[in-house]
Amino acid sequence: MVLHPAAKVREAGQDVTFCCEASGTPAPRNYSWYHNGTLLAGPGQPRGRLALRGLAPEQAGSYRCKATSEAGAILSEPAQLTVLGRGQRGCRAEPEPSLVELPSECPQDAGGSRYYDVGRCPNSPCPGGSAEPSACGEESGRCCGVRRVELRQVPCAGSALPLMVVAECGCGPCAQPRALVRGRVRAADTGEPLRFGRIFLGGAQVGFTGYRGSFTIEVPPGTRRLVARFVDGRQRLLDAVRVLPFDPRGGAVYHEVKMLRKKEPVELDGGRSNAIPLGEAGGREPVGELLLPAGAFLRPSGEVFNGTVKASVTFVDPRELGTAGAAPSDLSFADARGEIAPLRTYGMFAVDFREGDSGAELQAGPVQVRMDAGQVRMPEHLRKMKLWSLNPESGLWEEEGVLRPAGERRRRRRRRRREERTFLVGNLEIRERRLFNLDVPEERRCFLKVRAYSNEKFNPSEQLEGVLVSLVNLEPRPGFPGNPRAWGRFDSAVTGPNGACLPAFCDRRSPQAYAALLTATLGGEELEAVASSPRPDPAAVGVAQPLLGKLGYRRSDHEDAALKKTAFQINVAKPDPADPAESHGPVYPYRALRECQEAPPGDNHLRFYRVEVDRYEYNVVPFRESDVTSWTGDLLSWWPNPQEFRACFIKVRLEGPREYMVRSRNAGGTHPGTRGRLYGLRDSRSVRDPLLGDASAACVEFKCGGTLFDQSAPDRTLVTVMPQGSCRRTAVNALLRDYLSRHPPLADGNHTAAFSMLAPLDPLGHNYGIYTVTDQSPRLAKEIAIGRCFAGTSDGFSREMRAGEGTAVTFSCQERPPGRESLFQRLLSAPAQA
Repeated sequence: MVLHPAAKVREAGQDVTFCCEASGTPAPRNYSWYHNGTLLAGPGQPRGRLALRGLAPEQAGSYRCKATSEAGAILSEPAQLTVLGRGQRGCRAEPEPSLVELPSECPQDAGGSRYYDVGRCPNSPCPGGSAEPSACGEESGRCCGVRRVELRQVPCAGSALPLMVVAECGCGPCAQPRALVRGRVRAADTGEPLRFGRIFLGGAQVGFTGYRGSFTIEVPPGTRRLVARFVDGRQRLLDAVRVLPFDPRGGAVYHEVKMLRKKEPVELDGGRSNAIPLGEAGGREPVGELLLPAGAFLRPSGEVFNGTVKASVTFVDPRELGTAGAAPSDLSFADARGEIAPLRTYGMFAVDFREGDSGAELQAGPVQVRMDAGQVRMPEHLRKMKLWSLNPESGLWEEEGVLRPAGERRRRRRRRRREERTFLVGNLEIRERRLFNLDVPEERRCFLKVRAYSNEKFNPSEQLEGVLVSLVNLEPRPGFPGNPRAWGRFDSAVTGPNGACLPAFCDRRSPQAYAALLTATLGGEELEAVASSPRPDPAAVGVAQPLLGKLGYRRSDHEDAALKKTAFQINVAKPDPADPAESHGPVYPYRALRECQEAPPGDNHLRFYRVEVDRYEYNVVPFRESDVTSWTGDLLSWWPNPQEFRACFIKVRLEGPREYMVRSRNAGGTHPGTRGRLYGLRDSRSVRDPLLGDASAACVEFKCGGTLFDQSAPDRTLVTVMPQGSCRRTAVNALLRDYLSRHPPLADGNHTAAFSMLAPLDPLGHNYGIYTVTDQSPRLAKEIAIGRCFAGTSDGFSREMRAGEGTAVTFSCQERPPGRESLFQRLLSAPAQA
């Protein structure tokens, strides 16, 4: 499905048109439409258009398109139609509540809170016009947004803190988000980057990876499923076909892509029969074998090749948990109804046959694939085992044939006795380089509800969006001889404002039939899972007892504290409909996806959180970095351009006996419209360098210099950096000091307990102690800049602080005598005297 119907909002009596388009061989010629799962009356249409005239309220609901041909069927994603009554408003003028945290020095309200309601407008669609465009392209549409804001003064520490609040909402043009996927491609075994590898979307090349394996892909408008193929030009690594989740609301999602190394080729005699084992590495019994009869190798012209053949057969063995991260696609296929359904793998293999002398590519067929039935411990899977091949353009697996039982007597050397072995046998023709799969469709499916948080407080208002959550289905009971951790499937999803729902295999009769291993990353940084040792805390994990005990929650370090804390495993027990306690997550039946997506934060769910130093951010013009549509254009906006976000950090070294909070105060510096007016505050706690016993460092964000919202003149932000302790400035980076002196004016009032500068307009690097990154996602830009700042380099990434490298300014701190205030405290208590 290359064009999915889009959600629409209309008033009663208006018209609406839905469009869809599918591709295939042969081309789909018949389209039908479903409303809330019911087939709409009327003959199939040769084009994917559905026109509804004079809408009535009962026509609201979900609409799906189905395309069919001789090759099969495919269903579109559902599109929601909202029909408003006459006079009903699609966007309320009154803003919804939205709380921002005030600085710690501000007084608390009567309830002991320092949160202030700044309001927000929901990014919901507004009714379209009665005139429907005749084409089936994307509608720009109208959406609810900010119509009017007010500047308020909040009393704080003896002064007034400016704060912009939403005063009125209204309908206007929808923001056009720009969605990106970014990441890095590396070899799975050595970590070597894929340098200048080719990148394909569908059949078209869209770019190359960089020298370090980095890549950026802009998601085409209307895309629901992004399938990318990475190709090694030197043919040392297998092509990697990946389904890359992205955030449709805009911004960038970071992915680590691993490519499998091709197995070294062996020489075969094309004029004789040959057998190649599948999955014999590590001393295990092979999963199966590939049998090539004499004369099976063919040149592209169809001529039989009987000479020396160099054969490389690479097997992806699910008995090795480490191979899950490098396995291709997402193990999905289109069933007879057109639904995208999951597969459970027993192994994948890629073949590469070439002439021994010239290296010319060869085809093969028919060949026989034999699978050892003893490797399948689920009897129902023996009847459903099939052979599949991966379509590199759609990322879907396509059926090649059925594997049927066939008995054979064979001597096993290890046991030195004769025994009956059963093989599942299927035939295959290899006409192009594809990846093949031994899979069964699995119908025992559920969804898992996962949320990510900015800290261990697990506050619903502090959820992280844009987090990539990955799930690997495991078998906690041995599914293969001698290995209890075989994997069968993997999935990933990106968290939104209400978390994410990930598909997983599940079982109601036996809760331990399937398990799931989950991890989460944000911009390449691994998030931490909730502890489970000595026993999991239901309030922290997010799942109430006794369901928590049934799931068997275990963090990866449960039995070995030396292991990482970034993953957890649960038994995916399908909820019992007779038990009300299991109807509210975190496991939902497969048909209850909407309930999972709309579940309130108070329902059971699984959690990840970000481990970070204490950090605080205050913007005069509030902005939720996870939602680009919440951006408001104003001279005081921290980010002046919603299409491009530039993050700037300064690295501060502190020599003292403990860690310290460091604040940056950011005000207008040279722009006439903002000079002296506050943009925002940033607080960050320093992190101790493990190699330097008495030194720590802080990576503190400041507002970059540059053009403001009015695009008239640049502003060099007046940045004041001040540690919150008895600290004295002892050194300033020589290159930074020289740059500032050569680019006047200089900042006034550089007290020895602080450091002030007019922010540079140039993107300085680690040699200056300044770290600048530009990205379409503000959160990703900051994550990358922080990683470089920790490492002290302009192209590295680290979460271990190196306080002696790449610093801009150094302070020497000591413990104050009892009763003596620091300069920072005096600024809060008596600003005039200070």
